[in-house]
Amino acid sequence: MRQKIAAAIALLQFVGCATAQRRPDAPARKVIVVVWDGMRPDAIDLADTPNLARLRDAGVDFADHHSTYPTFTMMNSASFATGAFPDVAGYYGNVVWQPGANGRDSGGKQVDFRQPVFSEDYAILDDLKESWQGRLLLVDTLFDVAQKAGISTLTLGKNGAAYLQDASRGGMVLDERTVIPLSLAKELQAAGIPLPVTAPNTYAAGELVLAANNGSPTDVKPPHRLNDGVSSDPTDAAGSVYKAEVEYVINAYVDYLLPQKRPRLSLLWLRDPDSTQHAYGLGTPNARDALRSADALLGRVLVKVEQLGEADSTDIIVVSDHGHSNLSGPTGLFPLRAIRDGEVAGVEGSGHPVSGLVRLADLLRRGGFTAFDGLGCTYLPVATGIRGDGARVYPSSTDRDGSVCGKAGQNYQLPPFKVPAQLPANALVVAVNGGSDYIYVPDHDPSLVRKTVAFLQGRAEVGAIFVDDRYRGISGTMALSTIHAQNAAGRNPDIILSYDFDENAVTEGVRGTEMAGMLLGNNNRGMHGNFSPRDVHNTLIAFGPDFRRGFKDPLPSGNVDLAPTVARILGLALPRAQGRPLLEAMVDGAVLGDYRVAAEVMQPDAPATGVVIRLPTDPDGKEIDSSKNSYTFELHTKSLTYGGNRYRYFDFAKAIRR
Repeated sequence: MRQKIAAAIALLQFVGCATAQRRPDAPARKVIVVVWDGMRPDAIDLADTPNLARLRDAGVDFADHHSTYPTFTMMNSASFATGAFPDVAGYYGNVVWQPGANGRDSGGKQVDFRQPVFSEDYAILDDLKESWQGRLLLVDTLFDVAQKAGISTLTLGKNGAAYLQDASRGGMVLDERTVIPLSLAKELQAAGIPLPVTAPNTYAAGELVLAANNGSPTDVKPPHRLNDGVSSDPTDAAGSVYKAEVEYVINAYVDYLLPQKRPRLSLLWLRDPDSTQHAYGLGTPNARDALRSADALLGRVLVKVEQLGEADSTDIIVVSDHGHSNLSGPTGLFPLRAIRDGEVAGVEGSGHPVSGLVRLADLLRRGGFTAFDGLGCTYLPVATGIRGDGARVYPSSTDRDGSVCGKAGQNYQLPPFKVPAQLPANALVVAVNGGSDYIYVPDHDPSLVRKTVAFLQGRAEVGAIFVDDRYRGISGTMALSTIHAQNAAGRNPDIILSYDFDENAVTEGVRGTEMAGMLLGNNNRGMHGNFSPRDVHNTLIAFGPDFRRGFKDPLPSGNVDLAPTVARILGLALPRAQGRPLLEAMVDGAVLGDYRVAAEVMQPDAPATGVVIRLPTDPDGKEIDSSKNSYTFELHTKSLTYGGNRYRYFDFAKAIRR
């Protein structure tokens, strides 16, 4: 490890001495983008991430960087790919409802697209693409344009997120479920590199056969659980269970793909620290282990670039798709608790969160709506809330004969809310996405939307609410177009809501908590997707011959700016991009004095009044906050003007109940 870090430091010193201007005979520029999924900028330090910290200090640190809202992985994967927001790119992952689609997932299983589907899967993305007449994304991607210009490309890493960069399959792809093209899969096999076990499903029967000793290089063991068999144990210190999966793809890149294939454009998507933070929470021993592991892999990439003699021609950009927060409701209602001998114990000020997950379809049903979310039985006895008196918000039941959950003896708190083959009138379909949820209103009935919004405004769990532009004028809401989420092709949901958050609450030694939907019905201790500043403000670091040295960029930037910046380095054009090339950070770019930045706070045209505020301690809505009776929210933004163009960045949106 010391040798790796020393070599990485040597690379930084070497490139730091490289000439800022390209020589006429300089080799063609290369770009390596490393996505650290869920990496918060305040988690970077010399203790856990020494390679990344040194890269930041030697290159450009974008100090006011922004994720695309909703701050989901696949939403931001689309922004990385296109330089655009969902209104232009047309993609709304992670979980989308597209009942007209048909097909199988990467494991070969038929997908029930009547239910909202989780799109982090290359095969599901292909199914969606087919249902949209071959237009998964509505504009050309960076990879599309690069390939048309004859630039070799490679994307690898996290399933679905990496693949979306090159869903047209014009370059090389190695994600956790497939290898593309077939010739590359066979080449890796010949080099003794195992393949994902689902890779043969990408091709016709018999075209690709796994070697007898292939193994399962991307298998993941389940996180360590508490005695209830469901809740993950934040005190566990065995290490990230996702390390081997991440190491597999980076090893393939460093040991073979980079030296043998020499791509000019690479994107490496590391699923950690995100997956470990979801499972155990930020600040926990295993989350810190995930940071250290990812940093060591970055060190391997830096060393290999130097060994190949490509340091003076390679730009390295490290970015995260979003930030992350610990999952927790208000600690005044759900106090932190100790964990002893695998059990949740008494109240403890320095303890662990025991709340935060919300099943919105259940709340809507209790409010008199006909709501579905596609989830089966859910049993999350800790994350759904333990009140101060020790009572559970949702009592547990047992399906004794399998008539409820489909399995005799299964414990559950809530039954299935599957979308039926024929939707009844006035139905709502919730696509559960985590820190924000989507609500689809198939009837597009304005009166139903108004009633739904009024209900949401009265639930203290809910934060900012945005509605399709066709419903403009609902008190206490803003139009989706305000946040670049209204799509002309009609792909957007009718309602997007963020859950409430407390950006200053401290749990596990980390600042920032939020409430969230039950993503995939899983137990989680960390979450993102929110409009919290902890989720929105993410990491961007750039280092290499095209970037300034030791520069802390104070200007606002966003994930939509990544593709335009890379395109400029490679001499490409992205005319449909909504982001900007980050010229102020480049050696031959602009100066800070050429930019103008203005902050703005926006609110709905009118607040919602006469609202009964119902507390998260009671899903039936009988426990209320009688001191408040109105709802609105603030949307904090920054506008940047340069060269006659104006760009808006969204800092956060916070509900206000008075």
